Amino acid sequence: MAKLSINHRTTYSYRCPVHLSPYRLLLRPREGPDLLLHHHQMTVSPEGKVAWTTDVFGNAIATLTFSEPTHQLEIISHADVDLKSQAWPVFDIAALGVTYPFLYDDQDWKDLGSLRDAQYPDPSDELEQWVRGFVMENSTDTLALLKDLSAGVSDGVAYRARDTEGTQPPLETLRLRSGSCRDLATLLAETVRVLGLGARIVSGYLYDPASTLVGSSSGGSTHAWVEVFLPGAGWIAFDPTNRSMGSANLIPVAVARDITQLMPVSGTFIGPADAFMSMHVAVDIAFIG
Repeated sequence: MAKLSINHRTTYSYRCPVHLSPYRLLLRPREGPDLLLHHHQMTVSPEGKVAWTTDVFGNAIATLTFSEPTHQLEIISHADVDLKSQAWPVFDIAALGVTYPFLYDDQDWKDLGSLRDAQYPDPSDELEQWVRGFVMENSTDTLALLKDLSAGVSDGVAYRARDTEGTQPPLETLRLRSGSCRDLATLLAETVRVLGLGARIVSGYLYDPASTLVGSSSGGSTHAWVEVFLPGAGWIAFDPTNRSMGSANLIPVAVARDITQLMPVSGTFIGPADAFMSMHVAVDIAFIG
């Protein structure tokens, strides 16, 4: 178990005072079997009114509203957590889900809902054919198949950091053979859904003090990966950027059906079109015990 301190700073700068719209924040780490949240605090400048709620996925959402114009907006999220995930986890998959293909029980099938459904058009079945290439037999080991799919995404798509907003559709990522962690996560989630399995996308942080993982920095970085629901085992994490399975090195903040629902900070301003100057994000994750 690692005790970690997380600081996530987001700074917006403007050429002249602007009025800020309500901002939506997804910054509070998400507790679960592998993560214990001890403390979370947000500091905002200029001061704003904060209202907390939860969304349909159980994520903690903070909404910031402001009354005065400003040249700059700074949002600092600080959290202390225990990361309890194991490097080599063993998953107790129920007998009905050990071999693919399988059918979820009626309750899981209903509850997974749109998390089972492909989210992007595939008019020529290009993605379908790519996915089916990993199913070597009519009956195959489910976990091995998912590991092969994650590795296939990692092998077929070169990681490329992108500062531009938005996420590439899965077919575009396949054709370009390159993408960011969010592009790779979106592709993997879609491939899993093509197989009829439930998948959700996770946003959070990658903790890698040795800086050996793809997409990491010595101080920590934001990251995206996928969780797949298997009977008995529940949600299992797959990080296609690093060909890893399990939650080691991963600190979840929020989960959703689509990556567009997982922006850590989102909002707009009212002012001249050229008022926006820059946005800077800095993440620092420190080991404290």
